[in-house]
Amino acid sequence: MELNRMPRQKAKLPKYHYHVSGQARVYLDGRYFYLGTYDSPESHARYFALCKEYQKDGCKMHEDSSTHPSEDAPITVSCVTADYLEFAKVKYAKSPGDYSKHESLCDLLDYEYGDLPAVEFGPRRLSEIRDLLVATKNRRGRHNTRHYINQQVQIIVQVFKRAVARELVPVEVWTALKALDSLREGETVANESTDREPVGIESVRLTAEHLSPVLKTMVRIQAATGMRPSEVLRMRPIDIDKRADGVWVYRPNEHKTKRHGKKKQVPIVGDAQVALEPYLDREPTEYCFKPEESARWYQEQKSAKRKTPANQGDRPGYNKRTRAGESKPRQYSPKFDKDSYRRAIVRAAKKAGAEHWTPYQLRHTAATVIREALGIEGAQALLGHSKRQMTEHYAKESLDKAIEAAKAGPKI
Repeated sequence: MELNRMPRQKAKLPKYHYHVSGQARVYLDGRYFYLGTYDSPESHARYFALCKEYQKDGCKMHEDSSTHPSEDAPITVSCVTADYLEFAKVKYAKSPGDYSKHESLCDLLDYEYGDLPAVEFGPRRLSEIRDLLVATKNRRGRHNTRHYINQQVQIIVQVFKRAVARELVPVEVWTALKALDSLREGETVANESTDREPVGIESVRLTAEHLSPVLKTMVRIQAATGMRPSEVLRMRPIDIDKRADGVWVYRPNEHKTKRHGKKKQVPIVGDAQVALEPYLDREPTEYCFKPEESARWYQEQKSAKRKTPANQGDRPGYNKRTRAGESKPRQYSPKFDKDSYRRAIVRAAKKAGAEHWTPYQLRHTAATVIREALGIEGAQALLGHSKRQMTEHYAKESLDKAIEAAKAGPKI
């Protein structure tokens, strides 16, 4: 009997091995590639760079790729970027969007200067990368802004700072890159970014009329507390501390400034507390706001408005695609993400005839209202814009100010 054997799949990330010669090596596309002294930073950097090349080319290696580099072979820019991305995978494990930005920038460096010895990448070449960023357009067909370009340049500097810490390049390389001044307003042709303006409360109220109860609650809480959209999306009953004085304090398990050592404490009082209470009646570790509940509400609204009799036309479980009524249940994410939240807001605003606005503008709206009522300190306390040392030293005082500020927050 003849067996149909499937071809063996090539490993996407071949292993880093020790060789009796004292070198590290990796087996790629039928050949061994030697990397230098085993367990040295240089050998790991070359390994990451080769694996990246291997994966990018469909698990194949170029015929002219060197398998036995000399011990004094220079560390290239592609080695530096590959080593940095391994570090970034861990650092941005919970922020895939941030990792993707770093990965794209490293790909640009590889494309322009990948084979260049890293010690030769100085301010002049960094300036050339910057000029390229000024000239190119983003995915929306717009030129990059000056602020964005300066951020990208700083990331490149951080890539080489990591290389210095790994002893892949001398510190003089990083020092030289820092000598390149940032682009300043009026001294460059790069576009200027526009400040994010607060959205008018009346526009928010009009929009809320076309939102599901779940989304409307999220908007009410964000407007009252000034939280970032991501912090609202991650709310869970287990993260809410109900104090004896009637104040609820939300301590997000994950937030933007956590990696900087900051502690986030958001008072939930007044309208925000009334809005949130019905959504705490679930498992402690479940997210309060579920996309499935919102989608079900929208479907119910459509069903209530339909003119076709319920036993005719498209109906749940029986439509043009699945006449036998065997449709596969839709799989919903356990929580909203910032994009799905933003899209829902934009659609509802358009339907309501209100001005175009996004969830992050609510944070600015809350800051504006609270600043007018209680001054800059109240807004700073509620929004968590204090320095790390001051947050730790005045934690109790900041929370008290934040509670007072929360009571002055806008209501939808």
